[in-house]
Amino acid sequence: MSKQSFHISTLGEKLRHLRDTKHLMQREVGNVIDVDGAFISKVENNEKPLNRKHIQTLSKFFNVPEDELQILWLADKINHFLKGEIYASEALNIVSERYSKGFKIKIK
Repeated sequence: MSKQSFHISTLGEKLRHLRDTKHLMQREVGNVIDVDGAFISKVENNEKPLNRKHIQTLSKFFNVPEDELQILWLADKINHFLKGEIYASEALNIVSERYSKGFKIKIK
């Protein structure tokens, strides 16, 4: 991710930043992925998740690397799943360690 996006922690925040930078209205961004402006507002306010299939389209539209949006999308998804879990931080540390070591799931 670029240095500029370090302060942006959610996909909604990133999309709002991109939209504001291009001086676009929410309905204009919504038209790109066939949703209404109210839905884009909810995505930007982290009230609704964006469908993964829209990431590629938005990445091309805003001319940003797709992986940048995919990472934020996935982080939002994980955060939503773990919200309220008292051991979330510990579990994420274990998962992070496994991924950094090239952990592979073994199916028996």
